[in-house]
Amino acid sequence: MKKTQSNLFDFVEEPKEPSTHTEAIKLPKIIKKIEPKKKAKQSAPPPIIHQKSMHNTYTKIVAAIQKYFKEAQIGQAVIGVSGGVDSALCLKLVVDAIGAENVTGVTMPEKGVSSDENLLHARTLCQFLNVNYYNVPINKYLTDFLALPWKPSELAQINTKARVRMTVLYNFSNSRNALVIGTSNKTELALGYGTKYGDLAADIEIIGDLFKDEVYKLAEHVGLPNEFIEKAPSAELYNGQTDEGELGMTYREIDIVLRKMEEGLSKEDLISKGISPNIVHKIFRLYEINKHKLNPPYLIRVK
Repeated sequence: MKKTQSNLFDFVEEPKEPSTHTEAIKLPKIIKKIEPKKKAKQSAPPPIIHQKSMHNTYTKIVAAIQKYFKEAQIGQAVIGVSGGVDSALCLKLVVDAIGAENVTGVTMPEKGVSSDENLLHARTLCQFLNVNYYNVPINKYLTDFLALPWKPSELAQINTKARVRMTVLYNFSNSRNALVIGTSNKTELALGYGTKYGDLAADIEIIGDLFKDEVYKLAEHVGLPNEFIEKAPSAELYNGQTDEGELGMTYREIDIVLRKMEEGLSKEDLISKGISPNIVHKIFRLYEINKHKLNPPYLIRVK
Protein backbone atom coordinates (compact mmCIF):
# COMPACT_ATOMS: atom_id res chain seq x y z
CA MET A 1 0.00 0.00 0.00
CA LYS A 2 1.16 3.50 -0.75
CA LYS A 3 0.90 6.36 1.71
CA THR A 4 0.07 10.00 1.20
CA GLN A 5 0.64 12.88 3.58
CA SER A 6 -0.94 16.26 4.11
CA ASN A 7 0.06 18.98 6.53
CA LEU A 8 -3.47 18.73 7.96
CA PHE A 9 -3.42 15.12 9.00
CA ASP A 10 -1.22 12.12 9.65
CA PHE A 11 -0.35 9.47 7.09
CA VAL A 12 -3.37 7.85 5.46
CA GLU A 13 -3.12 4.48 3.77
CA GLU A 14 -4.76 4.15 0.37
CA PRO A 15 -5.72 0.66 -0.83
CA LYS A 16 -4.84 -0.41 -4.36
CA GLU A 17 -8.37 -1.68 -4.92
CA PRO A 18 -11.70 -0.12 -3.85
CA SER A 19 -12.48 -1.17 -0.31
CA THR A 20 -15.19 -3.70 0.46
CA HIS A 21 -17.90 -3.54 3.09
CA THR A 22 -15.79 -5.63 5.45
CA GLU A 23 -12.81 -3.27 5.47
CA ALA A 24 -12.68 -0.72 8.27
CA ILE A 25 -11.72 2.89 7.53
CA LYS A 26 -9.47 4.75 9.93
CA LEU A 27 -9.61 8.51 10.16
CA PRO A 28 -6.58 10.51 11.26
CA LYS A 29 -6.45 12.50 14.45
CA ILE A 30 -6.97 16.19 13.91
CA ILE A 31 -4.22 18.47 15.15
CA LYS A 32 -5.74 21.38 17.04
CA LYS A 33 -3.97 24.39 18.53
CA ILE A 34 -6.97 25.37 20.63
CA GLU A 35 -9.05 23.50 23.14
CA PRO A 36 -11.55 21.26 21.35
CA LYS A 37 -15.19 22.17 21.69
CA LYS A 38 -17.42 19.89 23.69
CA LYS A 39 -19.22 17.43 21.47
CA ALA A 40 -22.95 17.91 21.18
CA LYS A 41 -24.82 15.21 22.97
CA GLN A 42 -25.76 12.49 20.52
CA SER A 43 -28.35 9.91 21.40
CA ALA A 44 -27.16 6.41 20.57
CA PRO A 45 -29.24 4.73 17.89
CA PRO A 46 -31.25 1.80 19.26
CA PRO A 47 -29.78 -1.64 18.42
CA ILE A 48 -32.84 -2.91 16.56
CA ILE A 49 -31.30 -4.03 13.30
CA HIS A 50 -29.68 -7.47 13.17
CA GLN A 51 -26.29 -7.78 11.47
CA LYS A 52 -27.65 -10.24 8.91
CA SER A 53 -30.40 -7.80 8.05
CA MET A 54 -27.80 -5.08 7.51
CA HIS A 55 -25.85 -7.31 5.13
CA ASN A 56 -29.04 -7.94 3.15
CA THR A 57 -29.74 -4.22 3.10
CA TYR A 58 -26.20 -3.55 1.88
CA THR A 59 -26.40 -6.05 -0.97
CA LYS A 60 -29.86 -4.83 -2.05
CA ILE A 61 -28.75 -1.20 -2.21
CA VAL A 62 -25.54 -1.98 -4.10
CA ALA A 63 -27.45 -4.14 -6.61
CA ALA A 64 -30.11 -1.44 -7.06
CA ILE A 65 -27.45 1.20 -7.73
CA GLN A 66 -25.80 -1.01 -10.32
CA LYS A 67 -29.14 -1.66 -12.02
CA TYR A 68 -30.05 2.04 -12.09
CA PHE A 69 -26.77 3.06 -13.68
CA LYS A 70 -26.97 0.26 -16.22
CA GLU A 71 -30.51 1.20 -17.25
CA ALA A 72 -29.56 4.89 -17.44
CA GLN A 73 -26.55 3.92 -19.58
CA ILE A 74 -24.39 6.26 -17.53
CA GLY A 75 -21.23 5.10 -15.83
CA GLN A 76 -20.22 8.11 -13.73
CA ALA A 77 -21.51 9.49 -10.42
CA VAL A 78 -20.95 12.68 -8.47
CA ILE A 79 -21.76 13.20 -4.80
CA GLY A 80 -21.47 16.03 -2.33
CA VAL A 81 -19.41 14.87 0.65
CA SER A 82 -19.98 16.88 3.82
CA GLY A 83 -18.18 14.85 6.48
CA GLY A 84 -21.47 13.63 7.94
CA VAL A 85 -22.63 10.05 8.22
CA ASP A 86 -25.25 10.20 5.44
CA SER A 87 -22.94 11.39 2.67
CA ALA A 88 -20.13 9.16 3.94
CA LEU A 89 -22.36 6.08 3.78
CA CYS A 90 -23.66 7.05 0.33
CA LEU A 91 -20.13 7.54 -0.96
CA LYS A 92 -19.10 4.10 0.31
CA LEU A 93 -22.16 2.41 -1.21
CA VAL A 94 -21.80 3.98 -4.63
CA VAL A 95 -18.06 3.19 -4.72
CA ASP A 96 -18.80 -0.45 -3.90
CA ALA A 97 -21.47 -0.49 -6.60
CA ILE A 98 -19.76 1.10 -9.62
CA GLY A 99 -16.10 1.41 -8.63
CA ALA A 100 -14.04 4.28 -7.22
CA GLU A 101 -12.74 5.25 -10.65
CA ASN A 102 -16.31 6.15 -11.68
CA VAL A 103 -17.14 8.30 -8.65
CA THR A 104 -16.27 11.93 -7.96
CA GLY A 105 -16.73 13.60 -4.59
CA VAL A 106 -17.20 17.33 -4.11
CA THR A 107 -16.73 19.11 -0.80
CA MET A 108 -18.54 22.45 -0.70
CA PRO A 109 -17.73 24.19 2.58
CA GLU A 110 -18.85 27.66 3.55
CA LYS A 111 -15.78 29.30 5.01
CA GLY A 112 -16.53 30.61 8.49
CA VAL A 113 -19.41 28.17 9.00
CA SER A 114 -18.34 24.69 7.91
CA SER A 115 -16.04 22.98 10.39
CA ASP A 116 -12.46 22.04 9.58
CA GLU A 117 -13.16 18.66 11.16
CA ASN A 118 -15.95 17.80 8.72
CA LEU A 119 -13.90 18.95 5.73
CA LEU A 120 -10.95 16.87 6.87
CA HIS A 121 -13.10 13.80 7.42
CA ALA A 122 -14.70 14.18 3.98
CA ARG A 123 -11.35 14.57 2.23
CA THR A 124 -9.80 11.67 4.12
CA LEU A 125 -12.68 9.36 3.23
CA CYS A 126 -12.39 10.26 -0.45
CA GLN A 127 -8.66 9.55 -0.32
CA PHE A 128 -9.13 6.25 1.46
CA LEU A 129 -11.69 5.08 -1.08
CA ASN A 130 -9.49 6.24 -3.99
CA VAL A 131 -12.17 8.68 -5.12
CA ASN A 132 -11.20 11.78 -7.08
CA TYR A 133 -12.57 14.87 -5.36
CA TYR A 134 -12.79 18.64 -5.68
CA ASN A 135 -13.08 21.32 -3.02
CA VAL A 136 -15.43 24.15 -4.00
CA PRO A 137 -16.06 26.77 -1.28
CA ILE A 138 -19.44 28.40 -1.85
CA ASN A 139 -18.91 31.81 -0.20
CA LYS A 140 -18.40 33.79 -3.41
CA TYR A 141 -21.58 32.42 -4.94
CA LEU A 142 -23.61 33.35 -1.87
CA THR A 143 -22.25 36.90 -1.89
CA ASP A 144 -23.76 37.55 -5.32
CA PHE A 145 -27.24 36.89 -3.97
CA LEU A 146 -26.82 39.74 -1.51
CA ALA A 147 -26.69 42.11 -4.50
CA LEU A 148 -30.23 41.26 -5.62
CA PRO A 149 -32.72 44.16 -6.02
CA TRP A 150 -34.40 42.95 -2.84
CA LYS A 151 -32.88 42.00 0.50
CA PRO A 152 -32.90 38.20 0.82
CA SER A 153 -34.45 36.97 4.06
CA GLU A 154 -32.38 34.87 6.41
CA LEU A 155 -34.37 31.77 5.43
CA ALA A 156 -33.93 32.50 1.74
CA GLN A 157 -30.18 32.85 2.13
CA ILE A 158 -29.95 29.63 4.14
CA ASN A 159 -31.88 27.71 1.48
CA THR A 160 -29.73 29.30 -1.21
CA LYS A 161 -26.71 27.57 0.32
CA ALA A 162 -28.27 24.16 -0.31
CA ARG A 163 -29.34 25.16 -3.83
CA VAL A 164 -25.91 26.52 -4.71
CA ARG A 165 -24.34 23.24 -3.63
CA MET A 166 -26.77 21.25 -5.78
CA THR A 167 -26.15 23.61 -8.71
CA VAL A 168 -22.43 22.88 -8.41
CA LEU A 169 -23.13 19.14 -8.48
CA TYR A 170 -25.37 19.41 -11.54
CA ASN A 171 -22.80 21.58 -13.29
CA PHE A 172 -20.35 18.71 -12.87
CA SER A 173 -23.06 16.22 -13.83
CA ASN A 174 -23.76 17.97 -17.13
CA SER A 175 -20.07 18.51 -17.81
CA ARG A 176 -19.01 14.89 -17.22
CA ASN A 177 -22.23 12.99 -17.97
CA ALA A 178 -22.59 11.83 -14.38
CA LEU A 179 -25.58 11.09 -12.17
CA VAL A 180 -26.03 13.08 -8.95
CA ILE A 181 -26.24 10.90 -5.84
CA GLY A 182 -28.74 12.03 -3.22
CA THR A 183 -27.85 11.64 0.45
CA SER A 184 -31.22 12.10 2.20
CA ASN A 185 -32.47 9.37 4.52
CA LYS A 186 -36.05 8.23 5.10
CA THR A 187 -36.45 10.24 8.30
CA GLU A 188 -35.48 13.49 6.57
CA LEU A 189 -37.65 12.76 3.54
CA ALA A 190 -40.69 11.95 5.69
CA LEU A 191 -40.41 15.27 7.51
CA GLY A 192 -39.41 17.24 4.44
CA TYR A 193 -36.27 18.17 6.35
CA GLY A 194 -34.28 19.60 3.51
CA THR A 195 -34.34 22.27 0.82
CA LYS A 196 -36.56 21.86 -2.21
CA TYR A 197 -34.34 21.85 -5.33
CA GLY A 198 -31.40 21.90 -2.96
CA ASP A 199 -30.23 18.86 -1.00
CA LEU A 200 -33.56 17.15 -1.79
CA ALA A 201 -32.73 17.24 -5.52
CA ALA A 202 -30.84 14.28 -7.00
CA ASP A 203 -30.97 11.64 -9.71
CA ILE A 204 -31.12 8.75 -7.24
CA GLU A 205 -31.65 8.56 -3.46
CA ILE A 206 -29.74 5.50 -2.30
CA ILE A 207 -30.51 5.62 1.45
CA GLY A 208 -33.96 7.15 1.09
CA ASP A 209 -35.62 4.00 2.43
CA LEU A 210 -33.48 3.89 5.60
CA PHE A 211 -34.51 5.58 8.82
CA LYS A 212 -31.73 7.46 10.57
CA ASP A 213 -31.10 4.66 13.06
CA GLU A 214 -30.71 2.25 10.13
CA VAL A 215 -28.22 4.65 8.55
CA TYR A 216 -26.09 4.40 11.69
CA LYS A 217 -26.28 0.61 11.69
CA LEU A 218 -25.41 0.28 8.01
CA ALA A 219 -22.57 2.78 8.42
CA GLU A 220 -21.19 0.60 11.20
CA HIS A 221 -21.68 -2.52 9.06
CA VAL A 222 -19.66 -1.16 6.11
CA GLY A 223 -16.83 -0.08 8.39
CA LEU A 224 -17.24 3.68 8.63
CA PRO A 225 -15.29 5.12 11.57
CA ASN A 226 -16.97 6.14 14.82
CA GLU A 227 -16.16 9.77 14.04
CA PHE A 228 -18.91 9.75 11.42
CA ILE A 229 -21.36 7.82 13.57
CA GLU A 230 -20.90 9.72 16.84
CA LYS A 231 -20.84 13.33 15.64
CA ALA A 232 -24.02 15.37 15.95
CA PRO A 233 -25.77 15.53 12.55
CA SER A 234 -25.65 19.01 11.03
CA ALA A 235 -26.20 20.56 7.61
CA GLU A 236 -23.92 23.41 8.79
CA LEU A 237 -26.24 26.01 7.33
CA TYR A 238 -25.32 28.45 10.11
CA ASN A 239 -22.95 28.50 13.08
CA GLY A 240 -23.93 26.08 15.82
CA GLN A 241 -26.70 24.45 13.81
CA THR A 242 -27.53 20.80 14.49
CA ASP A 243 -30.36 18.79 12.96
CA GLU A 244 -31.80 17.67 16.28
CA GLY A 245 -31.49 21.13 17.79
CA GLU A 246 -33.34 22.67 14.85
CA LEU A 247 -36.02 20.00 14.85
CA GLY A 248 -36.42 20.16 18.61
CA MET A 249 -36.41 16.35 18.78
CA THR A 250 -33.88 13.55 18.63
CA TYR A 251 -33.75 11.30 15.59
CA ARG A 252 -34.53 8.39 17.87
CA GLU A 253 -37.78 10.03 18.99
CA ILE A 254 -38.67 10.87 15.39
CA ASP A 255 -37.98 7.37 14.08
CA ILE A 256 -40.17 5.79 16.76
CA VAL A 257 -43.13 7.96 15.72
CA LEU A 258 -42.55 7.53 11.97
CA ARG A 259 -42.47 3.74 12.30
CA LYS A 260 -45.74 3.79 14.22
CA MET A 261 -47.24 6.07 11.56
CA GLU A 262 -46.28 3.50 8.92
CA GLU A 263 -48.21 0.93 10.95
CA GLY A 264 -51.26 3.14 10.66
CA LEU A 265 -51.37 4.53 14.20
CA SER A 266 -53.05 7.90 14.65
CA LYS A 267 -51.99 10.85 16.79
CA GLU A 268 -54.33 9.71 19.52
CA ASP A 269 -52.94 6.16 19.39
CA LEU A 270 -49.38 7.38 19.78
CA ILE A 271 -50.19 9.78 22.61
CA SER A 272 -52.08 7.04 24.43
CA LYS A 273 -48.89 4.95 24.30
CA GLY A 274 -47.10 7.60 26.32
CA ILE A 275 -45.30 9.46 23.52
CA SER A 276 -45.02 13.21 24.08
CA PRO A 277 -48.03 14.98 22.53
CA ASN A 278 -45.76 17.86 21.50
CA ILE A 279 -43.50 15.52 19.54
CA VAL A 280 -46.41 13.65 17.96
CA HIS A 281 -48.18 16.83 16.81
CA LYS A 282 -44.95 18.35 15.51
CA ILE A 283 -44.04 15.27 13.44
CA PHE A 284 -47.53 14.93 11.96
CA ARG A 285 -47.52 18.64 11.09
CA LEU A 286 -44.09 18.48 9.40
CA TYR A 287 -45.16 15.38 7.51
CA GLU A 288 -48.26 17.11 6.14
CA ILE A 289 -46.92 20.57 5.30
CA ASN A 290 -43.75 19.34 3.62
CA LYS A 291 -45.25 16.67 1.34
CA HIS A 292 -44.93 19.05 -1.60
CA LYS A 293 -41.13 18.94 -1.39
CA LEU A 294 -41.09 15.37 -2.69
CA ASN A 295 -43.68 15.89 -5.43
CA PRO A 296 -43.09 17.22 -8.94
CA PRO A 297 -44.44 20.72 -9.65
CA TYR A 298 -48.22 20.85 -9.87
CA LEU A 299 -49.30 20.55 -13.47
CA ILE A 300 -52.49 22.29 -14.58
CA ARG A 301 -54.13 20.09 -17.18
CA VAL A 302 -56.35 21.65 -19.84
CA LYS A 303 -57.17 18.53 -21.86
